[in-house]
Amino acid sequence: MSFLTIDSIKDRTFDAIVVGSGISGGWAAKELTGKGLRTLVLERGRDVKHITDYPTTLMQPWEFAHLGQLSKEYIEANPVASRCYANREDATHFFVQDAEHPYVQEKPFDWIRGYHVGGKSLMWARGTQRWSEYDFEGPARDGFAVDWPIRYADLAPWYSYVEKFAGISGNKDGLSVLPDGEFLPPHEQSCVEKHFSDQMAKQYKGTRPVIIGRCAHLTKPQPIHYQQGRAQCQNRSLCQRGCPYGGYFSSNSSTLPWAAKTGKMTLRPDSVVHSIIYDEKLGKASGVRVVDAHTKQMTEYYAKIIFLNAACLNTNLVLLNSKSNRFPSGLGNDNGLLGKYVAFHNFRTTISAEHEGFQDSTTAGIRPNGSYIPRFRNVLKQETDFLRGYAAGFGSSRPTSVDTSAMGEDLKSSLMQPKYGNWRVSSHMMGETIPKESNYVALDSVLTDAWGIPQLKISVAYDDNDEKMIADFHEQMTEMLTVSGFTNIRTHDKPDKAPGLDIHEMGGVRMGKDPKTSMLNKWNQLHNCKNVFVTDGACMTSTSTQNPSLTFMAITARAADHAVKEMKRGML
Repeated sequence: MSFLTIDSIKDRTFDAIVVGSGISGGWAAKELTGKGLRTLVLERGRDVKHITDYPTTLMQPWEFAHLGQLSKEYIEANPVASRCYANREDATHFFVQDAEHPYVQEKPFDWIRGYHVGGKSLMWARGTQRWSEYDFEGPARDGFAVDWPIRYADLAPWYSYVEKFAGISGNKDGLSVLPDGEFLPPHEQSCVEKHFSDQMAKQYKGTRPVIIGRCAHLTKPQPIHYQQGRAQCQNRSLCQRGCPYGGYFSSNSSTLPWAAKTGKMTLRPDSVVHSIIYDEKLGKASGVRVVDAHTKQMTEYYAKIIFLNAACLNTNLVLLNSKSNRFPSGLGNDNGLLGKYVAFHNFRTTISAEHEGFQDSTTAGIRPNGSYIPRFRNVLKQETDFLRGYAAGFGSSRPTSVDTSAMGEDLKSSLMQPKYGNWRVSSHMMGETIPKESNYVALDSVLTDAWGIPQLKISVAYDDNDEKMIADFHEQMTEMLTVSGFTNIRTHDKPDKAPGLDIHEMGGVRMGKDPKTSMLNKWNQLHNCKNVFVTDGACMTSTSTQNPSLTFMAITARAADHAVKEMKRGML
């Protein structure tokens, strides 16, 4: 009997464990298996296989019961998930059901989650910009929050590394605030976007560029992408369904199958991680406790190193729930900072306008990307009464209208000759929120989920800095659109819109130089438990104005490289 026990433990022992299979978890799996480590990848949700598990990807609009719209019943049952911009009738199967995964909103917060293999890498908007030196210097420059332990130069080679593999389209714009990368050919701006870009260059002398967005779409696949089994983006703009062509980067189409080809990866879906096991004799983590999603049976798995990539807030939850005699308030939490200094991006407000020119032009086809206005406020000096700044998305379209009042041939003729209206443009703000101790997550002391794990209590809100930034965005964008000849300019703010719908939550397990003021060192290791690495959004010290996913990828690849080197040196 004892031999059976020994064999069972051996079967549950790996070189590395990765918790989570989303964007950062997929990269951890790829890097660790690629360097020869037998790696267990744990995913709390169901399996989703590339192509075969995208059930709506080739469906036509008329094949949906509600023509693509969410039903009244779904919205009433899922008030949080239904508010997400990407959640339509063709994608509801990738969003968690509100009732099945409850959490405590100490303050209103829309927590958007995708519990399945691939996680939110199947649901993201695919914006992929590098962070700049200004972003990593931000906290040190204005003295708010702690200094990052790394700078842009530390990540630059890893940005290049992940960009070449993932496939990022963009234009080399030569902007210090938005470093160039290893780009595939860019998408093309519309004539109105080019006009706005030209006007900004003329009116603001190059200080407020309007560029084509940088995104994770294969505009011209390279041999490394074909080796992954991926093909060119078809510009369908049905990305939320899962892309059967692998036209955009996801864990399912790229990093996970690449890791599987090594023969070193064991993928275990339906595995809800309860906590990390801390061995007090060894002075380090020895494995994880996992609850089977269906049987509710708990099993332990063991490894020398653990990468925690459960997505920002769930990573906080797992660490908070990893209690031991050594760490009674959560793994590595000697300083009491675990779960604190959570921040996000402020997407609360938009602005729209029209342009009466370019009546002889319209768009052709679809483009899964938009234009982008990099941060221009408080870059070289503090020039406003709020900290940090904002970037903005910018898009254009020319709507059509059709007279459907006729019948027969007249109706057919009318349908074939739609009338074009004026060009319309819109822009959404992407504001950097400031990490604060008062924005935190914690475990509820009473409520648990279906797997016996404490529910997460979220207490995150906007502050006065965010309100000032919104007002400045309205003022500056109105001025920029006015001098560029746009009319009917309207601002749209939703003060009652809760944080969370940006899906860019970061922090709670922040990096830093000092164990007294941070949770992780410059290699993403817990200061007080060196064989546990956190490389998803939870590790972020501040939030920049750029999308964070590319930085998650680069940080993960860098940390995995360090972890393997340390293992070989016998230091982990």
